[in-house]
Amino acid sequence: MLKKKILITGSNGLLGQKLVSLLANHADIHLIATARGNNRLSFTEGYEYQEMDITNPEQVAEVIERIQPNAIINTAAMTNVDQCEFEKDLCWAMNVKAVEYLAEACEKHNIYLCHLSTDFVFDGIAGPYSEEAQPSPVSYYGWTKYAAEEVVRRSTCRWSIARTVLVYGIVSDMSRSNIILWVKKSLEEGKSIKVVTDQFRTPTLAEDLAKGCWLMTDKEAEGIFHISGKDFLTPYEMAIKTADFFQLDKSLISTANANNFTQPAKRPPRTGFILDKAISVLGYNPVSFEEGIAIVAEQTQALL
Repeated sequence: MLKKKILITGSNGLLGQKLVSLLANHADIHLIATARGNNRLSFTEGYEYQEMDITNPEQVAEVIERIQPNAIINTAAMTNVDQCEFEKDLCWAMNVKAVEYLAEACEKHNIYLCHLSTDFVFDGIAGPYSEEAQPSPVSYYGWTKYAAEEVVRRSTCRWSIARTVLVYGIVSDMSRSNIILWVKKSLEEGKSIKVVTDQFRTPTLAEDLAKGCWLMTDKEAEGIFHISGKDFLTPYEMAIKTADFFQLDKSLISTANANNFTQPAKRPPRTGFILDKAISVLGYNPVSFEEGIAIVAEQTQALL
């Protein structure tokens, strides 16, 4: 039987690494992991690695022409929301132009494209959101992700868009922290922390997002899907749940409003997702936030 060729972009990132872990050594899949620079995954079995800079149109065209995958899962993006405000040209190149190159290659070679997007396409006035809600970004990052969605929607290839929310998880070479690790480390060190109560999200375990992307790609489902956690929480509630799990001192956690912090990029106050479509069409079933904390704790312990 011919194996299905799946190409992942951004395989050095958190989601990319989780997807490679999920799909490597899969009997029916020939997996190609791609990223800019050297392979940073902690294992090399069950997939092949190919260097590919998604902002280089010639390289994108050459690699995809040579490999001829059946499907591409595009996880590569510039996701540091504040950095995007300062480095707009780079942000546009990574988040929009690169998607144009990928969509063009998918059209040319009849490849299914699963593209990752974000809750930051919404203004955060009326969350949690369904797939039918009208985007209205409040940051440059959000605008580039919305522009990329429009690129995908206008393309003639078979496509899906996986929007997600506040992804957390851990891999061996984590370059960025997440709310669980930040709260745990701060409280263990006896530091007081301020956490906002006026933002709402449905935080997403990276493994769940990887499973959601694979369900979409395996079924070659078309359209937009909201793939996130199921618990609608403020960052303050997430911090309290983290402290409870690790039995740390909650009195070190105090409440704050978003306007107490000066951040270059505006954040949408109330996002989060309604998951009915992903559950009914894909059979998507995310863990609770408490279960997610337990998984991250176990993985953190394994890395020590």
